[in-house]
Amino acid sequence: MAQRAVIQRFLQLKLKTYFFTGLLVVVPIALTFMVVQWIVTGLDSFLAGLLPAAFHPDRLLGFHVPGLGLIAGVLIILLAGALAANYLGNKLFVYSERLLYRIPLVRIIYTLFRQVADSTFGKERKGFRQVVLLEYPRAGIWSVGFLTGVTEGEVQQLLEKRMLNVFVPTTPNPTSGFYLLVPEEDTIPLAMSVDEAFKLVISGGMVTPKGKKGPGRARPARSGQ
Repeated sequence: MAQRAVIQRFLQLKLKTYFFTGLLVVVPIALTFMVVQWIVTGLDSFLAGLLPAAFHPDRLLGFHVPGLGLIAGVLIILLAGALAANYLGNKLFVYSERLLYRIPLVRIIYTLFRQVADSTFGKERKGFRQVVLLEYPRAGIWSVGFLTGVTEGEVQQLLEKRMLNVFVPTTPNPTSGFYLLVPEEDTIPLAMSVDEAFKLVISGGMVTPKGKKGPGRARPARSGQ
């Protein structure tokens, strides 16, 4: 009986080990395929909504080809880039942009997305420049943030200290977060890359990058010390 209990215990431990090992293997792969499928399906549906029913790829080909929306999107981006790169295409783009700026609500939305696109993909793109550590939402509680730039204009003129623009993302969705104006002296630059910081935030701290020697600045002193 004792030997049987030992064997059962051994099998239980083995099955438990195999199960959790399988989860580590299957879950990332499954989630990756689910996200890719969601993107491809969404783009296919978007393309189908733009085309008249008679010109739907499924109807013309007689069968469904997944990924046509993604391919069409890439081709449209390449075509737009090719047109904007030459003289006539650039003139047409400037003229179209002027028309958009004349429409009140459209002007606000377009300007916002244009500035984001210029910052992310433009020749002088800024994006997330560096990962920093700061005390937020209160002293003694630390958060990882992304440096997006140096505060300028009216805001900086009203403040005595040199301020930095910092985006503090939320977990597990880093696309939402908080825009903070933080004194430069209250931030600590980190050596981890932006990609590593994103993994850290999305995983809720379960995926932690290996320690590196940071760019270096002493821990900010708390007020009153």
